Amino acid sequence: MGTYERPANDETNNVTIQRCEYAYEYANPFIAGKKAVDIGCGHGFGTILMSKVAAQITGLDYSTETIEENKKTYKDIRNMDFKRVEVPPITLPDNTYDVVTAFQFIEHIHQRKEFLKEALRILKPGGTLLVTTPNIKKSLARNPFHVHEYTFDEMKSELAGLPATFQLMGLKGNEKVNNYYAANEKFVRSVLRWDIFGLHKILPAGLLIKPYNFITKVMRRNLKEKMDVTAQISTKDFHLDANDLDSAWDIYVIAKKN
Repeated sequence: MGTYERPANDETNNVTIQRCEYAYEYANPFIAGKKAVDIGCGHGFGTILMSKVAAQITGLDYSTETIEENKKTYKDIRNMDFKRVEVPPITLPDNTYDVVTAFQFIEHIHQRKEFLKEALRILKPGGTLLVTTPNIKKSLARNPFHVHEYTFDEMKSELAGLPATFQLMGLKGNEKVNNYYAANEKFVRSVLRWDIFGLHKILPAGLLIKPYNFITKVMRRNLKEKMDVTAQISTKDFHLDANDLDSAWDIYVIAKKN
């Protein structure tokens, strides 16, 4: 769409950042000492976290500007590199990598099944694919950056028939996290009261980006001012759970190539 859904790494966006960062921390044991690919790497904040344990990691992104910036910023990190790729396809060789990660990525693309096939193709047999994506049952309003958000059942169907065994986990938070998101929901619902015709559901996504970004910025600034916990939440306040999946904030896929 020409713009990014990539929040600044500051206290206003802290909860979102920690929620994303948890996925990378959980991935580290899979990646330790391995050759990995991070798809949808953006500005590389997650890729660099994983580079601390990986033998080699390559970040992929569609933005030429972002990739060139990453190459300059991280030029001294020898086990990390970046490539511009519009996924799918993934222009990397078959059966080459031990781990592929794609965190908060699949919801942004149209060819989702093809992406999953491609991610498995570049993995070695027995390699691991790790994917996170929002659980649509916890989404309150349409996100104009997202093409499709999944339920857990939809994700199971998407993975069915692929050459892999998989497990679905739910990313959840403790009381601090849940209280934050309860306040978030209250704010969003107060805004949606004015959209009596449900225009946010039917207008072209491009028309919604500016108002969505503005409202999100105001909301997160408002929550930070009213809730001290906003800046205090860390990755330790999140966890994965295999039960009551519909109440999870995110879907976490752990797939092993056959």
